[in-house]
Amino acid sequence: MKKGFRGTGTVERVDFPNKGIAVTDDGNRVIVKNTIPGQKVEFVVNKVKHQRAEGRLMEVIEKSPLETEEPCPHFGMCGGCTYQTVPYEKQLDMKLTQVKKLISDAIGTEEESGYEFIGIHGSPKKSEYRNKMEFSFGDEYKDGPLALGMHKRGSFYDLVTVSDCQIVDEDFRTILKATLDYFSKNNIPYFHRATHKGYLRHLLVRKATKTGEIIVDLVTTTQTEGFDEEELLAGFRYALLTRHYDGRFKGVLHTKNDSVADVVKNEGTEVLYGDSYFYEELLGLKFKITPFSFFQTNSLGAEVLYETAREFILGDDKDSLNGKTVYDLYSGTGTIAQLMAPVCKEVVGVEIVEEAVCAAKENAARNGLDNCKFIAGDVLKVLDEIEEKPDYIILDPPRDGIHPKAIGKIIDMFRVDRMIYISCKPSSLARDLKLLQEGGYHVEKIACVDMFPNTYHVETICALKRMTSR
Repeated sequence: MKKGFRGTGTVERVDFPNKGIAVTDDGNRVIVKNTIPGQKVEFVVNKVKHQRAEGRLMEVIEKSPLETEEPCPHFGMCGGCTYQTVPYEKQLDMKLTQVKKLISDAIGTEEESGYEFIGIHGSPKKSEYRNKMEFSFGDEYKDGPLALGMHKRGSFYDLVTVSDCQIVDEDFRTILKATLDYFSKNNIPYFHRATHKGYLRHLLVRKATKTGEIIVDLVTTTQTEGFDEEELLAGFRYALLTRHYDGRFKGVLHTKNDSVADVVKNEGTEVLYGDSYFYEELLGLKFKITPFSFFQTNSLGAEVLYETAREFILGDDKDSLNGKTVYDLYSGTGTIAQLMAPVCKEVVGVEIVEEAVCAAKENAARNGLDNCKFIAGDVLKVLDEIEEKPDYIILDPPRDGIHPKAIGKIIDMFRVDRMIYISCKPSSLARDLKLLQEGGYHVEKIACVDMFPNTYHVETICALKRMTSR
């Protein structure tokens, strides 16, 4: 099978992340992303490497027997929510199967390695669950009208205005429509990724599930030729605040970003209205969240995740961490550190994003926790500077997982009896578990938590124990 070959096949299975294995009539296998088991699809091969072909999905010729749900109006065009036509319980089964395969390929099956795979916990909400969205400005086709939304599936340039997106609530949709209407009427250009010309870049929207507080951050360049920026932003603020919302506005912000990279980057933020932060509540604790600080995007799902993690850590003995020091590596805004603080002597969080560390310190003080310490820095470097050794380690790294050298230091320097690993990317987890197992740790139990219904993403929690023979 060569590059450029156009063919059809039936999707046999889907491996993480979102890699459908399509089997052609003559038995050839092709990886086709954005597919569902049982679909008959048409594809074009765009890559062949080591005798393994990868194809781009051109059309779903026949639906899968699994597909019984009605999709949102943007399904198929928008790059998200691949699984939304599949009933939720079947989505959970698919995710669990994918994670189990990754783990067993890396460290062996449950029978071979002696761990317990508990299963998967679903999200309390199946739709309108996200508390954060980053929308992009652009156009739906070349030289078309202004669009605001998500990238079209398989496209670097074209966008879909997701005015009826179902994974956010009506307040998000109202904000998107108000913003798009306002800047369209004022003929304000978006930042073009090829020419690096234009003003509008991104719209960051965050809304707390528990408190209902809303914060909006408009991200633009400093290219203001042809209009009065102060007047324009005043009008934008008015356009937002005069709409009806179920929640309440906490702040409207404006962030400048002249970087050529297509990412939300803070090169200076001003407050147009209210405050530069809002509050969310998890499991009885209150957290201050700023526009760019990390916080789980599904608040109710996060409660399930952290309750499961706490159960893994404490087990049947709720006093097991009494008088002990816990390290929370990659601690973000300190959520899990603060949840563990009441049951241990001290929690030390390490996080590379300084803004998140500042928020973690404020949150701990606000929650009356005086045994939390947070350090700003790269985990790989900070480990060399820490003098006090922990009794327990919590690992909650970003999507790419843990640097292999950091894993080596964790194993050789600390040699804790037990640790827990929380992962948002199971392929990174599988790779790291193999290294931890080679370093003398045994995986005791694993559970998945679905934080992202209708997508292929899933969180995984692993409990590990150091083998006494090492």
